[in-house]
Amino acid sequence: MLFTLPEIEDAARLVHRHMPPTPQYAWPQLAARTGAEVWVKHENHGPTGAFKARGAITFIDWLRRTHPDCPGIITATRGNHGQAQARAARAVGLRAVVYVPHGNSVEKNAAMRAFGAELREFGEDFDTAREEAMRTAAAEGLFPVPPYHTELVRGVASYGLEFFRAAPPLDAVYVPIGCGSGICGVIAARDALGLSTEVIGVVSTEAAGAKLSAEAGQPVETASARTFADGMAVRVPVQSALDVYGPGAARILAVSEDEVAAAVRILFADTHNVAEGAGAAALAALLQEGARMRGRRVGVILSGGNIDTGPFAAILGGTTPAP
Repeated sequence: MLFTLPEIEDAARLVHRHMPPTPQYAWPQLAARTGAEVWVKHENHGPTGAFKARGAITFIDWLRRTHPDCPGIITATRGNHGQAQARAARAVGLRAVVYVPHGNSVEKNAAMRAFGAELREFGEDFDTAREEAMRTAAAEGLFPVPPYHTELVRGVASYGLEFFRAAPPLDAVYVPIGCGSGICGVIAARDALGLSTEVIGVVSTEAAGAKLSAEAGQPVETASARTFADGMAVRVPVQSALDVYGPGAARILAVSEDEVAAAVRILFADTHNVAEGAGAAALAALLQEGARMRGRRVGVILSGGNIDTGPFAAILGGTTPAP
């Protein structure tokens, strides 16, 4: 077990001092489409539009307690993690240096700067930017925030705790996978509560490292991670996350770019929520499984809602945006 129930409850109390719990709703039009009772956990309604805000709160709290002289943090992101870390760090007076790859989301970059991030562009993808951020940390005297850390996951697990306690008993929950903190948080909450809910991971067909790694039982890097669902655009799986979701997930599904775009359209049509690619991936996987979930009660994680205006307009117009 990754965390005890009291450890997650302590994290939830800390998180809720900085943000309210997010809602979960059963949407009847999604039920009509799938034949399942579909509950959506709306992490897109959090203060940064994604679950990452939770892990940043617990991580920065831990950092302040264990490294009181630390002047700031340095990390890498495609956007949601960076917004969350900048928000939490700046709230306590710390610097927040954030690396992104060239060509990153314009609107996510603007949001990170608005939260106080010192934004730097490097490399052609997330993993290259991450390597540079970690390399630079010591030279600048900043604490390197990895994409996966125990204190990040403990905070993230608070959304799983909220969901499992607020929704009726769920047969399965679909969760997107980037570096893995989101699915590991859900698995941790499920196990701490002693539930039998299936946790089903979701990756992009264009960034399937987590799926390949779980099947191989060891990290499998992919040559590229070119997907418009940038929250899942990871080439190099994280071993410590794989150690949790490998045995903890019932299965991991890969969804195509077209399936994700269709799910973005469906979420807007059926719930009038805006979802970025990674935010819609869980619904795309549920739709892919079709009859397998008919008659069951299913959870879908919607995180996040930070899609740029141009790609969103293109999707609503019936096309799939380029990565």
